[in-house]
Amino acid sequence: MSGRDARLVFDAIPEQFDRWRVRYSRALFDAVVEASGLGPGKRCLEIGPGTGQATDFALDTGCDYQAVELGAHLAQYMEKKYAAYPNFSIINADFETCPLEADAYDLIYSAATIQWIREDVAYRRCFDLLRKGGTLAMFMLSGNYRDTDPALYADIQKVYDACFVSDQPYRQRFNYLGGEAWGLTFLGQRAFPGRREYTADEYLQYIGTHSDHITLNPEYRQRFCDGIREAILRHGNRIAFDDQYLLYLYRK
Repeated sequence: MSGRDARLVFDAIPEQFDRWRVRYSRALFDAVVEASGLGPGKRCLEIGPGTGQATDFALDTGCDYQAVELGAHLAQYMEKKYAAYPNFSIINADFETCPLEADAYDLIYSAATIQWIREDVAYRRCFDLLRKGGTLAMFMLSGNYRDTDPALYADIQKVYDACFVSDQPYRQRFNYLGGEAWGLTFLGQRAFPGRREYTADEYLQYIGTHSDHITLNPEYRQRFCDGIREAILRHGNRIAFDDQYLLYLYRK
C-alpha cells in the first residue's frame, strides 16, 4: 500500500468498520447537543463519518445534517444506511479542499477523523464554516486494557514487539487543545467512561479496523494474528477495556 493516501485505508472495509468500530456514549452525545443547541432549524457538519459511529444522535435531533466523507465506499454505505432520513446528506469529497458554505453551520464535529487533517487547515476551515456562536466538537477514544489485566497486556506487547511491522505506521498528531490559536474560544474538555469486552476472535476483528493494522506487512500478518489470539486465549479468552471518551468543545 506504499504511496496510497493513508486516509483511505478504511474505505476498503466498510462492513467490518461498521460492525466493530466504537459508538462512543450517549452522555457524550447529549453534551454535544446541549453545547450546540442542535435541533430543528440548525445545521451541522460531520467530518469523516465513516459508517455512522457518531451520526444517529445528530440526525435524531431533526437538524439539517451534512457530512463530508473522503472514502467513496464509506460514503455509499452511509447513503444506503441513512436513506430514510430526509435531513441527511453526504458529500464524497476531501474536507480540506471541497467547496462548503462559509458561516453556515451551528455545529461542526468529528469523531477522531479531524486528527487526519493538518492542524492549521482543520481549525481554519472549521472557523470559516461555523456561524458566529457556532460550536466545534471533537471527540476520541482512549482505551485502557493495561490496568484491567497487566499480564495479558504484557503478553500482547510481546507480540507487537516481535510481529508488528506496518507499511504505513500510524503517525497522526493533532493538538485538540490548539483551537484558540485560530480564533476559537475553548469551552472545556470532558471525559465520559465506557467499558468494552472482546473474545480473541472479536478483538482481531476490531483491531483489523485500525489503519496501521490494515496495512500490516503481509509477511508478519499471520504470525501477528496468531500471537494475539493465543495470548488472549491463555488469559481466559477475554480482553476488557476501561475506556474514556474524550470531548473537546470550542465556540466561534
